[in-house]
Amino acid sequence: MALLQYDALLVLSFGGPEGKDEVIPFLENVTRGRGIPRERLAEVGEHYFHFDGVSPINEQNRQLIANIEAELQKRGYDLPVYFGNRNWHPFAEDTARQLKADGRTRVLVFATSAWGGYSACRQYDEDIQRMRELTPEIEYTKLWQFYGDQKFVQLMARGLRDAVNAVSNKRTAVLFTAHSVPNAADDASGGAADPNLYSRQVKEASRLVAKRADVTDYEVVWQSRSGNPATPWLEPDVVDRVRELHEEDRIEHVICVPIGFITDHMEVVWDLDTELQQACDEMGVTLDRVPTVGLNPEFASMVVELAERVAVKVKPETLSLEPVQGCTVNGEPCKPDCCAPVKRPTPAAN
Repeated sequence: MALLQYDALLVLSFGGPEGKDEVIPFLENVTRGRGIPRERLAEVGEHYFHFDGVSPINEQNRQLIANIEAELQKRGYDLPVYFGNRNWHPFAEDTARQLKADGRTRVLVFATSAWGGYSACRQYDEDIQRMRELTPEIEYTKLWQFYGDQKFVQLMARGLRDAVNAVSNKRTAVLFTAHSVPNAADDASGGAADPNLYSRQVKEASRLVAKRADVTDYEVVWQSRSGNPATPWLEPDVVDRVRELHEEDRIEHVICVPIGFITDHMEVVWDLDTELQQACDEMGVTLDRVPTVGLNPEFASMVVELAERVAVKVKPETLSLEPVQGCTVNGEPCKPDCCAPVKRPTPAAN
């Protein structure tokens, strides 16, 4: 019963609006400190308004929590699961206050990101640090990241294999996609001695999934870029790459693997299921988007197994050749410059 030394598990995530009146305040939280005008945020928020201002992410995290609770119960653990977000209700700080009120003192933290990098890793460490400042009597222990975890790879590969087997006599491109970041941010991920950790991990996870699915011909592409168009971001963009392949008369069908996302949140339902689908329809190219895996009960069992391994101080088994990064003691960086933020230029006056 490895988890008996802990008295709670926190699912820590990004957050999302759940109504039209919440969209702009949510985006203001996401972009805090960047000097982005409110009218620009209204433009950015259009894809939220398309879904009546409701991001799927909060409800999906509630489903994930229910699955984790069921898995804990199946394994004989009486461990309550809490929910906290960085950018919207329930805020991590409010959850910390609730943990304190409930008398919790040793809390495991599962951050809903598989990757290194500032947005994917270090910001979650900063969330945990704020919780520590509010509730210094609570010890928060972050679980290892899971991009190379055998269960994660198996689940993604299962969906890819099904998609490949369903294709009949069509020239097909298999495209793994994850959230793009500025090149400078990717360069900084992992620190000066270990640059490009984020993109390397995405490529490594894609390689592992493709190998498990017996797919030898695939590409890694990116999506959901934002900000100043003059700032270099990871490329190629998924829609741009499909257009290129179509113009070269190389494809009739696309299998899109959302390797960077654990559930069907906004970057999936808008950028892939809406924008990419519309582009494919215009080109006469068929599209099969592989399912995300975060709501599969086997994913919840992976989360509990990560917790068990942290409890006994045994690193998780990984199929990856890349380092398993991620902070495991109170949300402190695994090394001082790992996943550090890149200083943003001051916005030009309009």
